Amino acid sequence: MTGNEIRETFLRYFEENGHRRVRSSSLVPANDPTLLFTNAGMNQFKDVFLGLEQREYRRATTCQKCVRAGGKHNDLENVGFTNRHHTFFEMLGNFSFGDYFKKEAVAFAWELVTSSKWFAISKDKLYVTIFKGEQGIARDAEAYDQWLSQGVSKDRIHEFGTKDNFWMMGDTGPCGPCSEIFYDMGPAASDEGHADCQFGCECGRYVEIWNLVFMQFNRDASGALNPLPKPSVDTGAGLERVTAVLQDKISNFDTDLFVPLMKAAAKLGHVDVHDPKSLPSLRIIADHARAATFLISDGVVPSNEGRGYVLRKIIRRALRHGKLLDLPVPFFADLAYSVRDLMAGAYPELNDSVDRVARVLRAEEDRFAHTLNIGLKKLDEDIAPLLAEKSKGGTVSFPGAKAFRLYDTYGLPLDFITDILHDQGIAFGEEEFNAAMAEQRTRARASWKGGSKESASPAYAKLAETFKTEPDFYFGTTTRDCRIEAIVTKDGLVKELPAGAEGEVVLDRTTIYAESGGQVADTGSFFDKDQSLELASVKGAFYPVAGLIAHRVVAKETLRVGDRVSTVADPLRRIRDMRNHTGTHLMHAALRNILGTHVKQAGSLVAPDHLRFDFSHYAAVDPSEIAEIEQQVNEEIVRNAEIQTDLMNIDAALASGALAFFGDKYPEHNVRVVTIPDAEYARGFYSKELCGGTHVTRSGEIGVFKIVAEQSSAAGVRRIDAITGDAALAEYQKSLATLRKIASLLNAGEDEVLAAVERQAQAVRQLEKQLADAKRKSAVSGVDSLLESARQIKGVTVLASTVPGVDREALRQLVDTLRQKMGSGVVILGTAEDGKVALITGVTKDLTSRVHAGRLVQELARQVGGSGGGRPDLAEAGGKDTSALETTISSAYTLVERML
Repeated sequence: MTGNEIRETFLRYFEENGHRRVRSSSLVPANDPTLLFTNAGMNQFKDVFLGLEQREYRRATTCQKCVRAGGKHNDLENVGFTNRHHTFFEMLGNFSFGDYFKKEAVAFAWELVTSSKWFAISKDKLYVTIFKGEQGIARDAEAYDQWLSQGVSKDRIHEFGTKDNFWMMGDTGPCGPCSEIFYDMGPAASDEGHADCQFGCECGRYVEIWNLVFMQFNRDASGALNPLPKPSVDTGAGLERVTAVLQDKISNFDTDLFVPLMKAAAKLGHVDVHDPKSLPSLRIIADHARAATFLISDGVVPSNEGRGYVLRKIIRRALRHGKLLDLPVPFFADLAYSVRDLMAGAYPELNDSVDRVARVLRAEEDRFAHTLNIGLKKLDEDIAPLLAEKSKGGTVSFPGAKAFRLYDTYGLPLDFITDILHDQGIAFGEEEFNAAMAEQRTRARASWKGGSKESASPAYAKLAETFKTEPDFYFGTTTRDCRIEAIVTKDGLVKELPAGAEGEVVLDRTTIYAESGGQVADTGSFFDKDQSLELASVKGAFYPVAGLIAHRVVAKETLRVGDRVSTVADPLRRIRDMRNHTGTHLMHAALRNILGTHVKQAGSLVAPDHLRFDFSHYAAVDPSEIAEIEQQVNEEIVRNAEIQTDLMNIDAALASGALAFFGDKYPEHNVRVVTIPDAEYARGFYSKELCGGTHVTRSGEIGVFKIVAEQSSAAGVRRIDAITGDAALAEYQKSLATLRKIASLLNAGEDEVLAAVERQAQAVRQLEKQLADAKRKSAVSGVDSLLESARQIKGVTVLASTVPGVDREALRQLVDTLRQKMGSGVVILGTAEDGKVALITGVTKDLTSRVHAGRLVQELARQVGGSGGGRPDLAEAGGKDTSALETTISSAYTLVERML
């Protein structure tokens, strides 16, 4: 079976056994602060296991794309040098949400693995493990019995403790024993050459291929384990490992999941794919090409922090190994297409994203080449003084800390650095390098602190099992006869909320929009049935669990469970939210039309006073493009199209052309699809998106749209802030008033303002030039008086002085003039202007071997709170402490004397 067939067979088996096939979630976890990347099949179901979300199915199966390359879960440095470590991998899994438990989970796994109809793995090659009981937790006798019932012999069932066979989601929350299936790869797979080792040996011969987790407890804050009312099952089988077993390969990299990528990389540089020396680098490139392609496809972009930093490390590690193989530059972007060709059958989104992925990889490769050149120059600079010392007969060693900086910051391969040092006869501080590497790994693990994710409040979780709040906010701002279903305070569930108290109130239906999808919550009030008496002020609303809306209220009258209330959302706030939300959809469509379909949402905010939209794009949006985006959006507003909202299942919605957004989670059925029709487009619409927010009825209700800011949000991500309706009108009126004021001041007509300002600017530039020339002439005319203050230090003429009232350019010319006049000597000049210090040092050519201008100015810059550097004969620096300028210049004589 091919790897693709194995993936499909697994999913088909569980579908035939009553499981819902669920698509893989994004590698960027949706609304989960605890994770850097999706790293297990259960991540997308975490809220279900925690009781925060109810699904319409209780059995599921997935093939989940995963990455383990940062934070606590980091396999990066091992990839390529072992048989089974990867950054990107696929996790096959089946899940039960309070449906079946150990009996069925064990039976499913054993049938799929051993049946001749399915994977047909020999039972003689398999071992299973169970939890032996430890730390006061009972032995998993039930799992033991279930394996026996499947015909597994007792000698092939092994028992281990909490370290190996007890799983916990976190310090608190769902947990339970697990049971694993291992495959005996045979003596050839032993990393230590064992010919006859027994199961339990960790030499690499016995490989875990499937882990069955039985969630049967909830660990509370005290550490106590309480039985879950509905035990669940979470299993995970690595596709790469299962494929190696079924294709009779010891290494995952020898399967058809990797070999085509390794061959594609080798072909680019005419590398022998069977050469043992090339093998680790080819494996690394193939693995990292998969990881980079999928991460970028899911919205991650290279940067210097968080997820983007991990992606950059993955890409640059692949590029370093490409350099070791002498692959042509650029090469890595081409492999994105190879990944697409291999995996688009299972992940069709790659067909749409691969061009954008390739552009990002090409840009990162160009950036890395530039950084690498800087690193080589830096290495030469660091080696130069060591060679000078060596030429005097000294023993020199290149500091490991410096080598690590070249490796980590500039991307120079370690063996590249050591080869150069070896050729120059310079020793290498390997221990110091290793220590710096270990410290960096510790920092990387600690850098992703994440957050915690608590189980749902028992009150909300129980309520959600039988009840959901009906959202009436799509149809208006007022509704009557809403029943209070629950009241929650800091003390938990209560029967009533007295006047003046704060709490959370759940109704059977509501017109108060709960914060979600980037749109802020409504505010408003609860009234009595006649809407004559205000019962509570509503400060906002949220989803404590999926489908249930809790209102944050301050009671003005006593509220009781069972009471009937009317809900009234603030109508002005709502209409402004609606304008901004529909405006966001229009702008997103305009961005894709004008900048390109690579534009993907990377975050958004819809508030009453403005909208904010983050999107993938790799350059600042040009002012002419901003104007075109505004123009296109306002043309759609003028068309006044009727907004269409449909309920569809997610597959049909996506197939119809609707866009789904980064980081959002959608139900399988009844997703809301918001369409802004436009017959001028072949597809029949201007915009079509999955969206649960509130929108205007017709586009014309937005009134007017205006972009107020465009800036960078992160590497490869731009941010636009915009306003609509009355806020946009006010902004246009303000701009017009400003224009008229400027016209009045310039004594020009409104259509003549630009020309008048340009004339004024030209006049100012001429005056500034005249002033600068006058300052330079004044400074040069004082050369002779400056030279009179020069001192003789060890036979060398040294001049150090402050020169008030001149700019940096004038100071530079003055230093050149003084050096020419002196013939031989050292000049140090400083000035303070606009709260900043400028320092320039000049040394005549005959003295640069004794006094280095760059090192001299660095010493001086530190005294004024700045930095600088330059050539041996001319250098510059800046600083912030103007009060230290005089003493700094005075100290120059002492510094020069020390250098001489």
